[in-house]
Amino acid sequence: MSYRIDAATMKSLQKAQKNEITEYHIYTKLASYIKNEHNSKILQRIAQDELRHHDQLKTFTGTDKKPNPLKIFFYTFISMVFGITFGIKLMEKGEESSEKLYRELGEHIEEFKKIAMEEDKHEKALVEIIEEERLKYVSSMVLGLNDALVELTGTLAGLTFALKNTRLIALAGLITGIAASLSMAASEYLSSRTEQENTHALKSSLYTGGAYIFTVACLVLPYLVFSNYIVSLVFTIVAAILIILVFNFYISVAKDLPFKERFFEMAGISLGVAVLSFIIGYLIRLFLGVDI
Repeated sequence: MSYRIDAATMKSLQKAQKNEITEYHIYTKLASYIKNEHNSKILQRIAQDELRHHDQLKTFTGTDKKPNPLKIFFYTFISMVFGITFGIKLMEKGEESSEKLYRELGEHIEEFKKIAMEEDKHEKALVEIIEEERLKYVSSMVLGLNDALVELTGTLAGLTFALKNTRLIALAGLITGIAASLSMAASEYLSSRTEQENTHALKSSLYTGGAYIFTVACLVLPYLVFSNYIVSLVFTIVAAILIILVFNFYISVAKDLPFKERFFEMAGISLGVAVLSFIIGYLIRLFLGVDI
């Protein structure tokens, strides 16, 4: 080996080696947990790639590295809760520094050039062919979340000044939200049935209705917890922003979509409708002379 690796680069290689053996254990665990044979085989192939990379790095570092148990637990847990595609892509985003290191060393050492190519193309290609049901129905979840956020945030904001009573607002919000979720689920089923099999249409409607109900529960909850209607509205707005933030982060990672643009667009629409509904509710209350 004619190219000399300096101390700082060697330290980075040792860190990358630890990451490779850690990821080997993560992929192996996930492969053993997942019932889908297709996905399990893909994860086993990626695990073997990671183990081979670890062994190749060992020839340069001359040391054995133990896996990080906390990292294994964290990414295994995240993958089982939010889906293996999300968990794996989130993990790979944190390893971009290793890929950069491999590319830089690949200009001088052939082994690193091969590792960089595998990290950059082969593994990403394998991740893309993982079959995951929840990602097939992302559009249905987006439909349910978007509609619930825009409709119910606006409804609750309008009711806040119109009724000025948290229990009445919560009652009206729940009735409106549950009825709307059933309506949305039914509409999604009928629209999907013309394009898909009945089973897929039913699942699409369940994902849409489920996302809607979840959002309704989060937005109405502050009115059941707090007695002050203004405080309740503030927490409802905060809950809406958090839902938008978390969901868009999930989609941006799992589907490789831009985060900021989608987040600000969705938040702007929901909050804009809420402000407008708040004003309309206040004006209607004055016009009708209602005082509760």
